[in-house]
Amino acid sequence: MKKNIAVVGAGYWGKNLVRNFAELGVLLLICEKDSQKITLFKEKYPQIKTTRIFEEVLKNKAVKGVVLATPAASHFRLGKEVLNSGKDLFVEKPLSLSVREGKELVNLAKEKKAILMIGHLLVYHPAMVKLKEIIRKGKLGKIYYLYSNRLNLGKFRTEENILWSFAPHDISVILHLLEEEPESVGAVGSAYLNPHIFDVTVTNLRFKSGVGAHILVSWLHPYKEQKLIVVGEQGMVLFDDLAKNKLTLFRHQVEWKGRIPTPKKREGKPISFRVEEPLYLECRHFAECIKTRKTPQTDGAEGLRVLRVLEAAENSLASGGIPVSPSPLSPPLEGGEKDNSSLPQAGRERGRGEYFAHPTAVIEEPCAIGKGTKIWHFSHIMKDSKIGKNCNIGGNVVISPGVIIGNNVKIQNNVSVYTGATLEDDVFCGPSMVFTNVINPRSHVNRRNQYQKILVKKGASLGANCTLVCGHTIGQYAFVGAGAVVTRDIPDYALCVGVPAKLAGWVCQCGEKLNFKGKTAICKACGLKYLEEKDKVRLIT
Repeated sequence: MKKNIAVVGAGYWGKNLVRNFAELGVLLLICEKDSQKITLFKEKYPQIKTTRIFEEVLKNKAVKGVVLATPAASHFRLGKEVLNSGKDLFVEKPLSLSVREGKELVNLAKEKKAILMIGHLLVYHPAMVKLKEIIRKGKLGKIYYLYSNRLNLGKFRTEENILWSFAPHDISVILHLLEEEPESVGAVGSAYLNPHIFDVTVTNLRFKSGVGAHILVSWLHPYKEQKLIVVGEQGMVLFDDLAKNKLTLFRHQVEWKGRIPTPKKREGKPISFRVEEPLYLECRHFAECIKTRKTPQTDGAEGLRVLRVLEAAENSLASGGIPVSPSPLSPPLEGGEKDNSSLPQAGRERGRGEYFAHPTAVIEEPCAIGKGTKIWHFSHIMKDSKIGKNCNIGGNVVISPGVIIGNNVKIQNNVSVYTGATLEDDVFCGPSMVFTNVINPRSHVNRRNQYQKILVKKGASLGANCTLVCGHTIGQYAFVGAGAVVTRDIPDYALCVGVPAKLAGWVCQCGEKLNFKGKTAICKACGLKYLEEKDKVRLIT
């Protein structure tokens, strides 16, 4: 096979992908923004090219397939760029952080006639191949339930919670073994280290066949544990990924004596299978798919099935464990449309299938709320306000009359967006940040006819507890630091901190700080190029 694959992101997990693709002899290029890691790779793999610029991967015509091992929050954005460049894509789990984004990637791959493969590693594990064979041949009889636990201490993440970080492996293999979709999904969890970032979750799946599945994941556990148990009428199988004998068959039975179920235990017997490294098999499969153009075993459709369960579980978590009933998997939607079938039942009724509102939220009419938007606990949407598609409105948020909010806006807990404010697409509002609309407020003086406007342009981020004095504009993709007080207009791409807020640098669209050499800067994370002139910055590529 030819050297035609690039690995983007060679850190915590990416270095393992680098090793396996290098062993296969197909690795052409390593892209990693950490210069120290690049130096190590050059020493270990002198025959393999390296770069810190993502754009160079896309421009390299010899690269036919790109492997994304970057943080999950970047999968959608970088994945789109890879597919638009005409290259095949292997993206580590999860495919993205929403079904909407996942469907857009699947549609794009179909349009470009590109291979799209998801890194659901357990599907390629020889033990799971053997276990599926056992289930298909009926050696366990009727399947009652499956139980999996994936436990460890760290790695703690802030982009996604434990559900999205750990559970995709277990969800993918459970769907793979059962070959059916769950009828309902319920999830509960707890956040101990960071507010709203779940550290421990328990997810329950119910299937039409009567099978149940339970998934426990945690990154607050004293030791590593990865187990899956399949319980059937005629036997039970334990998969222990950390044990010497990874598959064990137990012919335990339940006998009924006087209408009382009594366990009849037997000694477990190891199940033999051919031992090969699962990641090597997964990497080899991607390389073969590039060569033969066959559909990967874990293709985009498989990625969407897992995303639907994850998104349903996330919605159940947010609603306190209310079971969610996803509809059967439908074909990918065109044009980035949102499928809301995984919203809790109360929210589907409230929004007539278009948006979700928690039962404690207050929605005044008339107002406009776009498809896919979620409005959480104790929030108040006042009349004549407009909220776009796929927004996330946190708990205890107030949206005042006349406020205009674009698409994909995220407003964290305890934020009041007052009349006069306009938020364009992709704006982020951190917890407890403050909008104002009057310069000299007095409780005993009515100044409603003196409201001043605030415009927050596309992609800007407003840090936790910052304050925006009214009458000003926040430029596109600007970044206002936590606790800052904005008393003047903020330019595009500006990083502003302090009281009052002052310019402290410039940031890329992806949020990384830019380091200018002369008048230009290239983002180390995504490769976008910027030009600085007359105290302003603009994107040039």
